[in-house]
Amino acid sequence: MSWQIISLADVSPRPWKNGGGVTRELAAWPTAADWRWRMSVAEVASDGPFSSFEGVQRWFAVLSGTGVRLDVGQPPNACAHHLTPTALPQHFDGGLPVHCTLLDGATQDFNLMLRGAPASAHMLRLAGAFSCVTENNKTIAVYAISEKASVHFDDEELILQPDTLAWRTCPAGARLRVLAGHALWMEITP
Repeated sequence: MSWQIISLADVSPRPWKNGGGVTRELAAWPTAADWRWRMSVAEVASDGPFSSFEGVQRWFAVLSGTGVRLDVGQPPNACAHHLTPTALPQHFDGGLPVHCTLLDGATQDFNLMLRGAPASAHMLRLAGAFSCVTENNKTIAVYAISEKASVHFDDEELILQPDTLAWRTCPAGARLRVLAGHALWMEITP
C-alpha cells in the first residue's frame, strides 16, 4: 500500500451535532460509514460538551489557538486536563462525558478515534527528528501542523505540506523517520 495523502483544505467542514464547532474528517478506515479508526480536525468555537462515542478510544491534541480545558468523567471523579498547542496529546474513553472550556478563544484540534478491541493506538507530538522500526504490521500516520514535514519510509521520502495528513500500512521491520518542526505521529495496531 502506498501513502494516502489528504490536505485539510480539500475537506469540507461538517457541523457538530451539538453546534459547538465543525469537523473535517481526513481519513476513516475501512469506510467512513463503518470505521475502525478515524482521524479528523475540529474547529472548536465555544465551550460545551463533546459528543459521546461509546466503545471508542479517543486521542486529542490542540493544533492552534491558546488551548482548552477538558473535564473528562463525572464529578466528583472527573479529571481536568489543560491542553495547549505544545502539550502532549490526551487519551481518554470516548464514552465518558467530556466538557470542553476554551482558554482564550477558538481552537483547532486533532482527533484520532479507534473502536474495537484488541486494537490499540498511540499519538505523539513531534518537534525535530523522530525514527522507529515497526515491530509488527501497523498503520502509521503523520499530520504536518504548521510547517512542512519530511517522512522517510525505508528508502522513500515524502514531503508533507502544512495541514496535511499522510497514512499507510507498514509491515513489521519498516524503517520510518520524520523531520518536522511541528507534527503529530500516530500508530494504529490492528
